[in-house]
Amino acid sequence: MPEIILKNVTKTFDHTNAVDHLNLVIKDRDFITLLGPSGCGKTTTLRMIAGLETPTSGEIIIDGQTVFSSEKGIDVPPQKRNVGFLFQNYALWPHMTVLQNITFGLENLNWEKEKIRERSSKLMRMLQIEEYKDRYPAELSGGQQQRVAIARTLATGPRILLMDEPLSNLDAKLRMEMRSELKRLHMETDSTFVYVTHDQLEAMTLATRISLMKKGKLQQFDAPLTVYNCPSNAFTADFIGNPSINLIPVKVESRQEQEVLLHMGSASIHFHALDSMEAEKGESLLLGIRPENIEISDEGTIEAKVYSALPSGMETVVKLDVLGLILTAVVFGDREFHINDKVKIRFRSRKNHLFRHDEEGRRIASGELD
Repeated sequence: MPEIILKNVTKTFDHTNAVDHLNLVIKDRDFITLLGPSGCGKTTTLRMIAGLETPTSGEIIIDGQTVFSSEKGIDVPPQKRNVGFLFQNYALWPHMTVLQNITFGLENLNWEKEKIRERSSKLMRMLQIEEYKDRYPAELSGGQQQRVAIARTLATGPRILLMDEPLSNLDAKLRMEMRSELKRLHMETDSTFVYVTHDQLEAMTLATRISLMKKGKLQQFDAPLTVYNCPSNAFTADFIGNPSINLIPVKVESRQEQEVLLHMGSASIHFHALDSMEAEKGESLLLGIRPENIEISDEGTIEAKVYSALPSGMETVVKLDVLGLILTAVVFGDREFHINDKVKIRFRSRKNHLFRHDEEGRRIASGELD
């Protein structure tokens, strides 16, 4: 079982930690996305797993074998780690046909011709590129080139496939199609996928678990819906979700057991915690409300003004001026809004969050509003 374990892995460039004491356990057949903004260390982490980058310290174990250990002086070269690496630019041989690109690695490994033929035929059928086998990369679309690159990477049968933003060069429609193909491919190959992306929608739709990073540090490692519904901190809550969560500065007016009265500008909001809570009277916090939890309704109790409206057909993203704060709401359907329209809003009593109002931004409670 090709489980991947990273223990206290650190990579330092010019006295700066690109990856800072990272601990991860990637289970067999997982589809893990390494997610985060540019410079957070996700690609460096992927390259260290592949053996293309040497960690400064820590330990990496693949399928029970230690492939790197700073303490034991072990550093197994990439070609002996039994991992496949799919690059952002596909790196196909331009002078070779699709079939030749796929079989090149197998021929170098001295596979028998009949086995090469069987393996390449199976992969081309799986990835639906049989009809292109005699074409050259320049004669293929971006999506077709990407499928050839995947077939070539899978040809030698690696149980682990590492991918560095492989869809970033494709247009939006093709990216959506290739996400579906990758998810289907993951199920059919029974392989472990580790996938780098800065696109949170891509991470949410593809992954079995998301590893969210910031400045080299792991922020949260959970299933996509867990990351969305139970973010560990304000950064996670803000990064995951489109449109982004509303993070509203509030002050604790009073508290009685699980009930907290929050002061938001000139308005007061009751927050009922669903779990333990550490809020104290007079404390400044951040209240996290997802856009879908802000309802524009005549029955609302808080007055607002439409700042902007962005209709997309199925839904409209509405920016609202609420007590001097710009909040984001999502309205489903074809309702029309105009700038400076006066409306009323209310908060749905779904899961909302309270975060510390500091650099760490740790979540201290989840609860309902009324």
